[in-house]
Formats: sequence, C-alpha cells, structure tokens
Amino acid sequence: MAAHGRAAALTHHRTLTVQAEHERLADLLRRAALPVSAMDFESQLRSYEPRPYPHGEEASAAGAEPRWADYAPAQPELADPDEAPSRRLLDSGYQRELAAARLRHQRDLREWRARQAEAADSGEQAARQAHEEMEQARARAVREYNESLEECRRAYRLAEPAAVESLLERALAAAEGATQDLPAPCRAVFRPLTRTAVLDLDLPSLDVVPSLSGYRLSPEGEITPIPRPAADRAADYLRLAARLALRALQAVDAVDTEDILAGVVLNGWLRPGPAAVATAAPVAGGVASAEPVCLLSVDADRNALARTRLFPAEETLTGGADQPGQGRGQEQVPGQVPGQEADGQGVYAAAEQDEALVRLRELAAVVTPDPYGLAQVEPSGTAGMAVPSAAELSSNEFAQLVRELLTRGGLAEWSVRLRGQAGLVATGEGARGSALPGRWVVWASRGAAPVGSEELQTLAEAVAEEGADRGLRLTCGHFSEEALDLAAEPAYEQIHLVDGNGVQELTRTHLGLPFTPAE
Repeated sequence: MAAHGRAAALTHHRTLTVQAEHERLADLLRRAALPVSAMDFESQLRSYEPRPYPHGEEASAAGAEPRWADYAPAQPELADPDEAPSRRLLDSGYQRELAAARLRHQRDLREWRARQAEAADSGEQAARQAHEEMEQARARAVREYNESLEECRRAYRLAEPAAVESLLERALAAAEGATQDLPAPCRAVFRPLTRTAVLDLDLPSLDVVPSLSGYRLSPEGEITPIPRPAADRAADYLRLAARLALRALQAVDAVDTEDILAGVVLNGWLRPGPAAVATAAPVAGGVASAEPVCLLSVDADRNALARTRLFPAEETLTGGADQPGQGRGQEQVPGQVPGQEADGQGVYAAAEQDEALVRLRELAAVVTPDPYGLAQVEPSGTAGMAVPSAAELSSNEFAQLVRELLTRGGLAEWSVRLRGQAGLVATGEGARGSALPGRWVVWASRGAAPVGSEELQTLAEAVAEEGADRGLRLTCGHFSEEALDLAAEPAYEQIHLVDGNGVQELTRTHLGLPFTPAE
C-alpha cells in the first residue's frame, strides 16, 4: 500500500508538471498574438527634461545673498500730508530701527560670505558645476540623436537599403519583446528593385509544444505516460508559428508610415537543433537533415496587408481554446487527466479552425502540413545575392517588376489575369504616341527554359481573343530558334519579344538598378 501511494503521488506530480507545460504554451499563444506598438520615426524621437541639482531649491533658499531691501524698516507715515518727506528721517524711533537693521544685514552678509567660502572649499561649487555640465551633455546627446534620426528618416524616404533595414529590424526586435522567453528573431532585407522586404523568421524549437497529456497509474502500480495525438501537437505548433509570423508582418506594416514598401515576403525557418535532428525524417542515406527547413512562407503586397486583420479577435486571446484543459465549449470531465479532452481531440483547436492560420491563408501563405515530419515548403522569395536574380523574386515581386518596367514604358491600365510562380499574364493599354501604343496582351515568365514557337502561337491566339492590337512575350531566359523564326513571319508581326538581356537592359534604363534575369 505504501508503494502504491508513493506511485500515485509521483503520477500526480508528473501530471501537474505536464499541465504547467500546457499552461505555458497557452500563455505564449496569448502573448504572441498581442498587437505591437509602431516603431516609426516619430515614436523614436527623444525629449530632454532638465533634472534639478539635488536639494537645489533648499540650498538656493538657504544660501541666497542677503539683500538690504529685506532688512530695511518701513518709513513712518507723515502726520501732515503737506509736510516734507525729509522730516521722516528726523524721527528718532525710525533712526534706531534703521541702525539695528543695518547691523543685522551686515552680520548676515558676513555669515553668508563665510558659508560661500566654506562651500567652495568643500567642493559644493565643483559638484554644482559638474551637474550643470552633465545636464548640458544630456541635452546635447538628445539633440544629436534626434538629428541622426532625422538623417535616417531622409535616407528611409529615399529607400536606401541600410536605412530601411535598420528601421524594420528595430520594429521586429521590439515586437519580439512580448515573448522574451521564446526567442524568435527575425531578420530583414530590403530589395530596392521591387521595394520589398524579405523577412527570415526563426521559428521556435519543436519541443515548445508538450508531447504528453499527462500520466496514468495502472492497477499494477506502473506509471504510464499518455502521449498526445500527433495531429494535436502539430496543430498547436502551427498556431504558435502562425501568430509569430503575423506579429512580424504587423510590425513591418505598422512601421512603414512613409509607404516605402510595396510588399513583404516572410519565410519561417526551423533552424537545426537537437530536437529538429532527433525528429527529422530520414533522407537519402538514412541520415536526418540538419539544414534549415522552411515551414511557412508568405508573399503579400501592401494592399493585401491593409485588407487583412493580422491579429485574432480579442475573445480568442482571453478564453476558449487557449485555456489549458479546455476544448471548444467542453467542460473538464471529473476524474479526467488534466490536459486531456474527453473526445480525444486535444487541448487546442485544430489548425484548420485557428484564426491566425486563417489570416495567413487569406494572404495566400503556404504552411507545412506536418512540422514534426519536417515537411518543408518552397520559400516564396529569398534574398541571398547582392544583385537579385529572377529566381529569388516572389510571384508578387516579379509581377511588380514587370508592371513597373512596362508602366514606365508607357503601358497603363494594367490588369493581371493570371499570376503564379512561373510568371504572369496581363493586359494593358498605352496612349497614342507612347512607346507602347494600343492594347497589349503581356505574357511574362521568369524561368531560364527557352521559349518555343508553341507559346508564341498561344499568345497570338490570346491577342485575337482579347481584341488587342499587340502581344508581348517577355522571358528572363531566351527564345528558341524556331520561336525567333516564327516571330519574323508577317503573320506574327504584332508579337514582340523581350529576352533576359532585354529585361536586364530595361531594368537598368527605367529603374537604374542591376538585375540578373536567370541563373
């Protein structure tokens, strides 16, 4: 009986430990979804408030130089209004008061001078001087900081990468402060070519989500762990990752008050670590991969960010599925293991029903279906080269680049019909007398594969169906010989071709920036 009682107590203790892990996760979910304050330039300005010298008021009152006006007695009033004022000086009582006042003033003046000399010898004057110099230094530091901040603001308005990245990373670091016990650093790279911020978010370790629901004591006295369903654990991790991603997007969106950014690409990476390697699925050779794994990726333009509410509703932060030991609309069953639901669905809501993940999917995000199986997704865009290449651009970035180039060439009323990883199809209309007059059908691709004659035939059919005047086939690669021969025929004179070299030249001419069409 004694052994069974000790086992029951140990089971209870271990279950309470697991429940504490669930409560910590619920708290992290709540704090990760808290809105962040905008770290724009106005909020970073400093102000100088002078600090008085310690006991300065008392010292000033006690150490003020005695003034004769404070000692002089009041002159007596004249009995006769017509009497000369000089007659008051002959009053004996007034003269005695005047003499006594002069003696007091001279005595106090001597004492004040003695105290001044004593204060100078004791270092009081030096301390006061040091305080004044310190205050001047503080005022100068605040002024110089605000001046440097204004310089950064001017550089930011000019879209200088260093200034933009500095502001973004300060905002991201401030957002991370809500969960200092769960590091999730986020780095920012600004791409002037497309005015896009590429964010690399380090996702927390997989073991941040509890793997157990509790412990059970068998009739034989054995303590058995109760594992959580794999789907529930994966859903919890994705909820946390989604909220961290939304927090980073909101921080960047809030800080860009000058509308410098045209879009944001965010990639959530699981960096290699003991937990990641231990749970990694074997690859070729039977060894788990230790490379960073991309578990989620977002490619959003500023309009999409403005339309999307980036944080869950307030009620989801204070109740419901975030409360440990509770499901949606279910109560704890008496005798149930803490942290385990009666229906076996887990503590938290399913990933498909979580509001944070719904918000990400509204931004066309791609999210891994199995984080613990390290099922990675393709990053929407990367920023690893000093001169960006077409392969590094996201779908939104490539569409933005093509639109910017053709708009500056004279093509207005731009309308995207299809867009994807391979490229886009759009229509536009140029004014009469511009470099691109009439109605156009544009087919742009960023792959390095050669464009064949079949694609030119498809474009010609699209031009006829749209009732357009011309078609433009733009590629970051090159055209095959058959395609070039077909474009030279009179029947295809309305089809114009721009290869990778042409895209590079257009980028240099219209944007003044380097670009590598295809690798």
